[in-house]
Amino acid sequence: MQTPNLPAIRALRPAWNKGRIVGQKRPLKPKHVWAIRVRLELAENPRDLALFNLAIDSKLRGCDLVKMKVVDVMASGQIKDRASVLQSKTQKPVRFELSEGTRASLVRWMREPLMVGSEYLWPGRFHERLHISTRQYARIVREWVTSIGLEASAYGTHSMRRTKVTQIYKKTGNLRAVQLLLGHTKMDSTVRYLGVELEDALAIAEAIEI
Repeated sequence: MQTPNLPAIRALRPAWNKGRIVGQKRPLKPKHVWAIRVRLELAENPRDLALFNLAIDSKLRGCDLVKMKVVDVMASGQIKDRASVLQSKTQKPVRFELSEGTRASLVRWMREPLMVGSEYLWPGRFHERLHISTRQYARIVREWVTSIGLEASAYGTHSMRRTKVTQIYKKTGNLRAVQLLLGHTKMDSTVRYLGVELEDALAIAEAIEI
């Protein structure tokens, strides 16, 4: 009597996203931004303060932010008012502004011994690593949000990218401006990214009383 071939039984593994909030990461609110800035200033952490400020202003993806070079933000010994970076995902340049606070924090960071002769804006601490990794950046972001009592699973590196454009859209309603600032090639991508259709629908519904 032959034994039937039964399907192999695999041990059940816990889902990779068990206990995590899946989906778009939340943008920081203005009060969160200022709370993190104050903590970094009090901690006298010039690298993280400059990294945080530039992440908010640049609206770059983490993979592009960590690879930024000194020449991207500095010319003739001065921090630029505006900068341009080639996006690795689209291979198209995107321009962004550098606010006064961001420029001041970058100047302070440039004076640190670790930055002497460095080509990259966020140099790695090991010789084989030219700059910090995206994974290291994600850990840094996690430390920022948890330091002010936020749930780490609800925020990530994309929270930095979404923070400023979310406020711009709320104040102006200008989707085209947000599209240009994010470097999106299609407006549909910007709409999905911000979730503006849902937000607008909810705002309209809240304004109507029956």
